Amino acid sequence: MRLAVISDIHGNAEALRAVLSDIEARRVDGIVCLGDIVGYGPDPLACVDLVAEKCQWSLLGNHDFGVLYEPTNFNPGAEQAAYWTRAQFEAETDEAARARRWGFLSQLRVRVKFGSDQQIIAVHGSPRRPINEYVFPDDAINGTLKIQQIFERIDKCAVVGHTHVPGVFTDEPDFYGPAELKNKFTFQVGEKCMINVGSVGQPRDNDPRASYVVIEDGSVEFQRVGYDIDTVARKIKAIPQLNDWLADRLYEGR
Repeated sequence: MRLAVISDIHGNAEALRAVLSDIEARRVDGIVCLGDIVGYGPDPLACVDLVAEKCQWSLLGNHDFGVLYEPTNFNPGAEQAAYWTRAQFEAETDEAARARRWGFLSQLRVRVKFGSDQQIIAVHGSPRRPINEYVFPDDAINGTLKIQQIFERIDKCAVVGHTHVPGVFTDEPDFYGPAELKNKFTFQVGEKCMINVGSVGQPRDNDPRASYVVIEDGSVEFQRVGYDIDTVARKIKAIPQLNDWLADRLYEGR
């Protein structure tokens, strides 16, 4: 099966549409989402509708949780964005559409196992703390106990998002960015791995292009897609409740 894995859309409909178009051209068998459909960006309703329509399933990210329940441990800008996003859901005048979107968010799971042998675990944050734990590239050097405890919860492979930084962790432990891998990683027999698919709507690896991966036949390919950042930035800056920095950071991929 050839499967596209997306994550961290963050209300950025322009980026999501560009990624979905790119995925369609690659003729995948399905699309799954690792969460954070909303939060930060100006088009949360459109993003929820697109994920509900196009993805086989999606997980619950910390920003989805924050909008659905409470924005826990958010910085002031993220918290304000969460409350604004919630208000957009509530402001929907079509009762059926409003109920459908809330219903979609409320049924999101925190982990899913998939693949031919059910040995790939999908979570938003980490297999240890599926919604909220960040696993950064330098944890492979400075957080070896953390990485060890995470890999104890992985049978073969995990796919994650949350940090918005794409790459592959191995149980050596080590971390390899897409450039080091020439954008492709092949699973090794007897080796465990954890793949961060990056972010569709708010990349943070100094590359402003949207990021996602395609998994097929024991390998993963990292993909980057350009999109209309100007349009997203204008929308963000037109909304007083969204910090202008949320627009500016998109140009720098940070």
